[in-house]
Amino acid sequence: MTAFAAALDALFADAHLARDVVYTAEGGAPSLVRAILRRPDDVTGFGEARLWSETTRLDVRVAEVPAPRPGDRIEIEGEAYLVQGEPVRDRERLVWTVDLRPA
Repeated sequence: MTAFAAALDALFADAHLARDVVYTAEGGAPSLVRAILRRPDDVTGFGEARLWSETTRLDVRVAEVPAPRPGDRIEIEGEAYLVQGEPVRDRERLVWTVDLRPA
């Protein structure tokens, strides 16, 4: 295990940063995984206008969720979300970042 992978394991184990979520691949069985939730505001330019929107993003380890796909379901504290768009892996190929929308 690399030092970077060990540091990621520590971050995902931290109760202040990560939480348990229920991940269900489309057509699959639900599984409990650790995830780091982020809800940044997103500002998008459209011509002369700037549009503000709330987003929900989630980081999950590749070891727990090897291949997330659009349409997969994630439940966070009783709220259901669907993965939208293509998930993106980090440079080290250890973490997926997925964009979510309410189910």
